Amino acid sequence: MEWKEHWGWHGGVEHREQWQRAKDAMLATADDTFVAIQNFPLPMRKPTPPPVSIIASLLIPTVAEASSRGSFGTKTGAAAFPTSPSDGICASSVIVHGYQCQEHNVTTADGYILSVQRIPQGRGAENNRGNGNTKQPVILQHGVLADGRIWLLNSPEQNLPLILADNGFDVWIANTRGTTFSRNHTSMDPSQPAYWIWTWDELASYDLPAVLDYVSSQTGGQKIHYVGHSLGTLMALASFSEGKLVNQVKSAALLSPIAYLSHMNSKLIDLAARFHMDELLRILGLSEFIPKGLPVQRCLRRLCALPGINCNNLLTALTGENCCLNSSAIDLFLINGPLSTSTRNLIHLAQVVRSGVLAKFKHFGQLESPIYNLSNIPQELPLFISYGGQDALSDVNDVGTLLDYYLKIHDDDKHRILFIKDYAHFDFVMGVNAKDIVYNEVVSFFNRQFN
Repeated sequence: MEWKEHWGWHGGVEHREQWQRAKDAMLATADDTFVAIQNFPLPMRKPTPPPVSIIASLLIPTVAEASSRGSFGTKTGAAAFPTSPSDGICASSVIVHGYQCQEHNVTTADGYILSVQRIPQGRGAENNRGNGNTKQPVILQHGVLADGRIWLLNSPEQNLPLILADNGFDVWIANTRGTTFSRNHTSMDPSQPAYWIWTWDELASYDLPAVLDYVSSQTGGQKIHYVGHSLGTLMALASFSEGKLVNQVKSAALLSPIAYLSHMNSKLIDLAARFHMDELLRILGLSEFIPKGLPVQRCLRRLCALPGINCNNLLTALTGENCCLNSSAIDLFLINGPLSTSTRNLIHLAQVVRSGVLAKFKHFGQLESPIYNLSNIPQELPLFISYGGQDALSDVNDVGTLLDYYLKIHDDDKHRILFIKDYAHFDFVMGVNAKDIVYNEVVSFFNRQFN
């Protein structure tokens, strides 16, 4: 793919050379960074660029530093997940607990090869009756900067996939493109910028349909239950609003739903979005967003130094005051996470934060982009929605906006809303008491869907 296609550029070689000179100037000094942005007539430039010269100094690291792995946010002393895709999630996180687990690969229509894990049955004999064509299949979809291991950080008695397996479900764990075990492609490599040209639009229109189609083909065409957390809820809502997949889904459980982000009270993320940090990283050529890469670490350190930003506990600063996390689970998460995503994916999320509108990715120079109309979600689709009072990402006011769209048109007997006052974002996937508060409710909701 040519440079201009990757960056949405409509100028010629001369403009490209001019922009390269401007980019070089950005790296020279912090003050020159915003001068270069403001004075160069780029079609990709926002009408009002980030006005804070402090933020510019974050971007001095070179593009080459993006591949470096730092220690920011990591923990030591916990048993690590394997980082080699050859080891797999089954071996590290499921089979070790005495469960059967199968590794599958699913290829999307645009060529990404996704890793999917299947847990066909529970440990007890009473949970092993039936086969893949009689047990109810359920897909679990993680959020951004994570992969399927996020569901498996606690003990078997406390994590949702194994609880579902022990309750007789045929469990499938999805892993989106770009994560540790889903970095293959039919024709591209993660080292190529073109590999990272996607947002959650593509996750909703390619990854999710590919996984559902595959699971359906492996389970006799049964309708499928779905569980999404965070971005995994947005993928489902976007797809459902366009009438996709609804005929394949029996019911959906949305934990910490992300749709509208105007009231997000994570000051750290809100500040980064409103200062267009996402776009500045893209301008520097960072196609892959690596949370532990030096440019991102420097950005975080400077943001955390600004007034009103408290990063003593980075997990809390990003997700809210989680009430019920096991410290060993946090350590496991931080050893190999947070994981990569595409910079463009974060730009898209930041667009939702800044605009307050749930819309498709807005390309440079594009005045408007199509909106996802959630009122189009079929009213007969059973939905379970659970959100927390301390969640900094899935804010109660934004969830209220989602429910206003949804509850106005949804059948009363087809939904279940569960508000948990003390829960924040990660409590829904890592909370030690989530089984009693959330997961048992999800199992009960799924078992009530007989159509």
